[in-house]
Amino acid sequence: MPEKNDKRIINAWAMFDWANSAYNLVITTTIFPAYYVAITENASNGNRVQFFGHSFINTALQNYSLSFAYLIMVLLLPVLSSIADYRGNKKVFMQFFTIIGSLACCGLFFFDAAHIERGIICFAIAAIGYSGGFVFYNSYLPEIATLDMQDRVSAKGFTYGYVGSVLLQLICFVFVLMPDKFGLNKSSAAQLSFLLVGIWWIGFAMIPFSRLPKGNPNATSHHQNIIKGGFIELGKVWQKIKALPMLRGYLPAFFFYSMGVQTIMLAATAFAAKELHMDTSALITIILIIQIIAIFGAMLMSRLSDKYGNIRVLIFVVVIWIGVCLAAYFTTTQTQFYIIAVVVGLVMGGIQSLSRSTYSKYLPQDTTDTASFFSFYDVTEKLAIVGGLFSFAFIEELTGSMRNSTLALCGFFVVGLLLLVSLLRTEHKVQKI
Repeated sequence: MPEKNDKRIINAWAMFDWANSAYNLVITTTIFPAYYVAITENASNGNRVQFFGHSFINTALQNYSLSFAYLIMVLLLPVLSSIADYRGNKKVFMQFFTIIGSLACCGLFFFDAAHIERGIICFAIAAIGYSGGFVFYNSYLPEIATLDMQDRVSAKGFTYGYVGSVLLQLICFVFVLMPDKFGLNKSSAAQLSFLLVGIWWIGFAMIPFSRLPKGNPNATSHHQNIIKGGFIELGKVWQKIKALPMLRGYLPAFFFYSMGVQTIMLAATAFAAKELHMDTSALITIILIIQIIAIFGAMLMSRLSDKYGNIRVLIFVVVIWIGVCLAAYFTTTQTQFYIIAVVVGLVMGGIQSLSRSTYSKYLPQDTTDTASFFSFYDVTEKLAIVGGLFSFAFIEELTGSMRNSTLALCGFFVVGLLLLVSLLRTEHKVQKI
């Protein structure tokens, strides 16, 4: 076990965010959604596509596929993370998910209007790879940073992620905006971007893979069946969580506000392309603005948490997200959307970074069950994505408008806000004791 706060290890850990955040920006947030809407948009048939013989609204199918991918991870991660703690090999799982995610991104190079099924499957597998790798990445935080440093280290990871993803986005931006100069058309420029994401992801992931510790097994021996050992480890961690009032109270709050946050992040580009008819260049510009502002947002929230406490800052940020949902419902112009994008950028990086470090702070700081503990965090987040995206897609299918879906997200934020306020009261009681 390496000493905590080692700059070399922390920098290597943050480089994993640099590597895989390119997927999150290019594939789920900008170029893929814009490309997908463009090749499947057909007003004469209600923008519907065929997927293995079933008809869906194009954007609803995209959200359903992401929802399904994250549901698979909800079922797999608790067991896999418990096995990782039991066997002490969480870096192996981290590498496995990174490989399948990056290969799936490379597979999107062959995605076009004639191969919808192939594209959606690769899109879903890439999401599985991203989310699977992230749980084991997150679980390193309490191992590499002391309690007083976890907010800053978490913010550093997200900052690296935003900077790295913006750099690759700019490279892709050049191909998408000037395809003729490279002998490409608009479609092939987007497909090339997907290939570059896969290469970038696996390439830079080699840095953390070479420096991060493998992990330490919790079992004194490995005579038990590996699956049985994983379930035993999971049960032990669940009992520990139930005995920690702040951790037990934080997870439901995190679940509800994450339903809103994650859905907005994953559906915003499709909303702008479909409801506001924004072209790919405008969408990429907006997302770049969001990413750049998010770098400062993550650092700002880290400093505010030092002064006011994590829960108070989270309450403040969730209130802003409620305003974002209401504003999006009434947005009709690109200028209005740009203004909302600036606000989203400010709170997006902050709420993600602060959510992770808040959970990490509530963990027993001497535990070796970090992957298992963080599996509960990541499963909560993945369940939030499943519920948020499914409800977003279902409401769009039901009403024919993504605006109604956006308005419905307010309810999730309100519930999360109320739970955070309740948690603040619990925090005061714990401090008095």
